[in-house]
Amino acid sequence: MRKLLLSVTLLATGASAASAAAPVPTVQEAPLRAHLQFLSSDLLEGRGTGQRGGDLTVSYLETQAMAAGLRPANGSSFRQSVKIAGVKALPAESEVGIEIGGKRQALVFGRDWVWAPGDAKAVHDMNADMLFVGYGITAPELGWDDYKGIDVRGKLLVMMVNDPMPTLGEPDRFNGKGLTYYGRWTYKFEEAARHGAAGVLLIHTDASASYGWSVVQNSWLAERFQLANADLGSGMQGWMTDATARAVFRAAGQDLDALRAAAESKDFTPVALAARVRGEAQASVRMIEQFNVAGIVPGTDPKLKDEVVIYSAHWDHLGKQGAGGDNIYNGAVDNASGSAALLAMAQEAVRAPARRSQMFLWVAAEEQGLLGSAAYAAAPLWPAAKTAANLNLDSLNWVGRTRDMSASGSERTELGAMAAATAKAMGLSVAPPKPDLSGGYFRSDHFSFAKAGIPAFSVGGGADYIKDGAAATARRKTYGEERYHQVSDEYDPSWDLSGMVQQAQFTLNLGRTVADAPKMPAWKAGDAFGRIRAGAN
Repeated sequence: MRKLLLSVTLLATGASAASAAAPVPTVQEAPLRAHLQFLSSDLLEGRGTGQRGGDLTVSYLETQAMAAGLRPANGSSFRQSVKIAGVKALPAESEVGIEIGGKRQALVFGRDWVWAPGDAKAVHDMNADMLFVGYGITAPELGWDDYKGIDVRGKLLVMMVNDPMPTLGEPDRFNGKGLTYYGRWTYKFEEAARHGAAGVLLIHTDASASYGWSVVQNSWLAERFQLANADLGSGMQGWMTDATARAVFRAAGQDLDALRAAAESKDFTPVALAARVRGEAQASVRMIEQFNVAGIVPGTDPKLKDEVVIYSAHWDHLGKQGAGGDNIYNGAVDNASGSAALLAMAQEAVRAPARRSQMFLWVAAEEQGLLGSAAYAAAPLWPAAKTAANLNLDSLNWVGRTRDMSASGSERTELGAMAAATAKAMGLSVAPPKPDLSGGYFRSDHFSFAKAGIPAFSVGGGADYIKDGAAATARRKTYGEERYHQVSDEYDPSWDLSGMVQQAQFTLNLGRTVADAPKMPAWKAGDAFGRIRAGAN
């Protein structure tokens, strides 16, 4: 009996020692830096969607995922196909315009308005009456319907972006000062298509869009991409400047400011304009195949291993554009940094698996409208109901270590408390959430997961720099002012990557906390995306 007790004691001691000796997943700077340097090199030509550099990037990622010890997430493959339609308007070959009283308005493509097909069809013979539908929102849970049951099939809808403004009587309607998904231009196109509209023109203002007309202009003058096998949009989708809208409404006998004011009320009804979009609109259309890359670290718990935590980052950037000079948009920060961090994190996660499984997911075509993550959400490699959370990384901290970490959007779910606890354990703090004035929560890949009911947010870098605070802050600002989406977003070997490693470590620690927790995190009561998960269970 004494021998048996001694054996049990020795086994217990051995197990404890083995547990104590288990490796702690610690993100290393050397592999992160190496991956970052290669992914942002000229060799990969800016990792453009539908370009050679993108194909090379996918090959590199799947090879490195295999080398790190990840298991293929899609059967025997690390790849998930993403079918994409590339669409580019051909205004010089088109004869489409806005007619009022039989007279065509003198509109110049790019200067006054932009458009392209939303349904990946090369030719559209437009002949559609124009209808102003306010904000173009249908939100039954808020008692709001800008369509009021009116049949808009075959109509060209004109609408505003953003949400109805809060009032003294309803200071919290549509999230008060924060933007909801109803305010995003992507939602406007989606809702119009659901109603069968022939097309949509959004009215641009710098304030409502949170960017200038040049951003719209540059985007719509180039080739645009959309999922080829998803629910497609209307035949014409586009924008017009505020000045153009005012001129069109005035010529059609309407006061745009008065209609805008009327649209702030839930009693607003659509207003027909004495105007019509008429003529042939042409575009070039091509079909391409891109790939998400996904690998798995299987969980250790017999039951919880059937659930997964997903870490994601987009591998694409803007690729090569134009000819002559430096025409490679390397995208070192955006988002070679996130892709490199995931590779470094995966290398460590394999050494010490968690109770739940963990997926490392590099998604395609984020710069083209979150297409890769949307394709994953539409055909997940792991059931959405068994996906505990998505933690996304996009444009990491290249400046230096901080005392804090950003977890904006985590407060919508129990991930918020978990993020705070993770930060505290690392000697960090989490910055309190601020009103989401520009709709940032809806602009990164985590949003595709949130739309599927999965708790998700993008882990952001901190802002309270430990070393040379004021100088570090000024250095960080130069990226947004000078290098974001520019050819100058290039890797610099002199970068202090300690902040990038810190951000990756925080994300891995948080993911491990979620992966080892007794239950999956839940959405806060009343959250719109929480209702999606509740309805799926």
